Amino acid sequence: MDERKVVEAWRMFRIQAELVNGTEKLAKLGYAVSIYGSARLPESSPHYQAARKTGALFARRGMAVITGGGPGIMEAANRGAHEAGGISVGLNITLPEEQSGNPYQTLSLDFRYFFVRKYMFVKHAVGFVIFPGGFGSMDELFEVLTLIQTEKVKPFPIVLYGKKFWQGMLEWIRESMVAEHCLREEELHLMHLVDTPEEVVDIIGQHYDALIAAETSTPGGI
Repeated sequence: MDERKVVEAWRMFRIQAELVNGTEKLAKLGYAVSIYGSARLPESSPHYQAARKTGALFARRGMAVITGGGPGIMEAANRGAHEAGGISVGLNITLPEEQSGNPYQTLSLDFRYFFVRKYMFVKHAVGFVIFPGGFGSMDELFEVLTLIQTEKVKPFPIVLYGKKFWQGMLEWIRESMVAEHCLREEELHLMHLVDTPEEVVDIIGQHYDALIAAETSTPGGI
């Protein structure tokens, strides 16, 4: 086996190790909410403060909060959950920039591969919350929309925080994608646009309550 093939073989083992470790560490997590947003927003940002409050509200509802473990919005959501005494998970990844983990994680995992990390974000999710962010936040948003659209995962709420930030994108999708028949109008209803942490938690909380009610009414459910 030449050197290139040896490197590829070891990469497969590293991927497998990340999957096993992540699955094992999160096995008892239960239902959780994945929260995304820019790593570049400071504590003084209104979005940071909103994410912090959102994390706290979810923790008080008994839901774990999962973020990418970094600064900015991720730190804010972890911080809110941590301060409220909840489970605050950080799925950290090695990056050239913005890679320092925040100190508000009650459970911290490190990943080398984006696709393994993305799997962990979805595995326990009862909802996704997307705060204003950049390419990474967009990537997570459109990936989960595709997974739900193609029925690769069971539907759950996707909440976009900040009407002013997201409205232009939604208008473009409607005026271009829907108008050109690349999407159906009803597929836009997969996303909820809100402006307060309370709205975020209400939308996802209703879905969470329905899941718990279904489990308790099923023989053998919790």
